[in-house]
Amino acid sequence: MDQKWLAFLREQYPVGSRIRLREMKDPYRPVEPGTMGTLTGIDDIGTFHCNWDSGSSLGLVIGEDSFTVLPPETHLLKLYMPMWVECYERNRWGDYENEPTVLSGDEAVQYADNIAAALLREFHQEEAERGLMTYYGKDDGVDSKVKSCRITAEVRNRTLWGVAECQVAGKLTDAELASLKKYVSGQCSDGFGEGFEQREIKVGDCELFAHLWSGDDGWSIQTEQERFAPKLAEGLPELCFSTLKSTGELICIKRGENGCYKSDWNTDSREKNQELADYNNERLGVTTAQRQAMECGSMHGWNVPGADPSTYEQESPQMGGMTLG
Repeated sequence: MDQKWLAFLREQYPVGSRIRLREMKDPYRPVEPGTMGTLTGIDDIGTFHCNWDSGSSLGLVIGEDSFTVLPPETHLLKLYMPMWVECYERNRWGDYENEPTVLSGDEAVQYADNIAAALLREFHQEEAERGLMTYYGKDDGVDSKVKSCRITAEVRNRTLWGVAECQVAGKLTDAELASLKKYVSGQCSDGFGEGFEQREIKVGDCELFAHLWSGDDGWSIQTEQERFAPKLAEGLPELCFSTLKSTGELICIKRGENGCYKSDWNTDSREKNQELADYNNERLGVTTAQRQAMECGSMHGWNVPGADPSTYEQESPQMGGMTLG
């Protein structure tokens, strides 16, 4: 397949797009018309690979199968950056001091609402739809997936943070996320942020100047997961299958998330669900120890010893240099 056409397809139909099937030509086990699925990728010959809600994973071929690709629903991606605030106070004569007081992150928390309101006022009418993405200026995956980006302020862990709130359709690749971070960093240092930090925010007898960027080595821009999530146990897969002890239902467990999800492949049989869990884990390369660690992490947190698969990987007892059993 022509590489330009292939690149066009992948850009127009990103991973995560929903697909509604009209007709499949597979003569052996076609998916029923009307079935919905999620696009997992387009291979080098142009086949659309899908995870169908019915449990099938048959691909679609343009020109043979008939289907509609729906744009993926947007989700909120937050990028966090340290924010620092200068405060000019009035002296006893009623004039503002020449030198400001630099507020620490926890001291600036009391002004979070004032700063968030000032950030909102900074956006113009022409930016109403896409925010800072109005000026992105590149025709690439970031531009097609990131529908809007707006800067606000948020308190987390008793500290004030600058936050880029991005509405994203589909899933960004690692390279696209890196490009988005670079663009937002540039806006905070030289574009939007440069203008914002020069405008005073009046709060009572104080004038505040809020800064979204700093040249210090400690400044960085990170996703919510990168910035705040506890360090996950090493060696865990992104996903595994299991069954609920209480009902026998087939479930999916996602690394780093609390609780579980009922699988679309769940049956009424406890035994069949156990077989499906074992089969899918083997297909994904998930070991028994990893499954046990994922079960523990989903129930008790991902930073407990039980969420480490090495906890369950016991060596066979040895005596005199010989392995027993």
